[in-house]
Amino acid sequence: MSKRTGLNRQLFWLYEGTGRASFWFRWALLAFDFVTIAYFLWAPFNQRERGHHFIDYVIGGVILLDLLARLYIASPRHRFFLRWINWADIVVVVTMFAPLLVSNFAFLRILRAVRAIRAFTFIRRVKVLTPFFQRHERIIDKVTNLVVFVFVMSAITYATQVGRNEDITTYTDAVYFTVTVLTTTGFGDIIMTDEFGRWLAVFTMVLGLSLFFQLLRAIVEPENRVDCECETCGLMRHDRDAVHCKHCGAPMKIKTEGLS
Repeated sequence: MSKRTGLNRQLFWLYEGTGRASFWFRWALLAFDFVTIAYFLWAPFNQRERGHHFIDYVIGGVILLDLLARLYIASPRHRFFLRWINWADIVVVVTMFAPLLVSNFAFLRILRAVRAIRAFTFIRRVKVLTPFFQRHERIIDKVTNLVVFVFVMSAITYATQVGRNEDITTYTDAVYFTVTVLTTTGFGDIIMTDEFGRWLAVFTMVLGLSLFFQLLRAIVEPENRVDCECETCGLMRHDRDAVHCKHCGAPMKIKTEGLS
């Protein structure tokens, strides 16, 4: 691997390095992610006012710069295109800068919600929050995946059913339908009237139930292992009450909260 120099080195330090500047830079990106997710959920998927188009261009420009910066520091560069999260950002950028060409696919902007996964990855590195995430890492991970799934499927339901299904007229209706299908509640007040809608409901139920049960399992079966690197062999995962490394037998000092 060639040594990073110049702009590549500076960008890599901001995205992956340590220090006050890189720390606040990543917090700023995190805040931007959640602001854009909230904006895409709040703003209409179509029939936007002129002021909204200006906001779209600004948000799209920031996302594009972030995308190009991550591509620039990626090594090897082809791996950048192997991550589905990056492809989600590419789709979002296209919908932001070409609203007339892809107006029917504006709902894909909600794919920005997958950036919530970056929030989980970054916050886990923050030392102040590390003990909390060590205790609840599995639950937070499953909740994040489930919430992102609900947002994305609700957006697809809204975009494909409005105007075709009189029971779904708002994004709230789409979220309501997605959650009732996912939990197999089935009140019957909203039903799919076409073949595509029925297949969409089947997909939502099958995949959503698996995510929902994974979350329940994480809650019922608490994680008994924590991340604590062995200073001798480097093994990361250990039992919460371990006093010796299972791999090399070296003494372990795993921090615990104790009993109150």
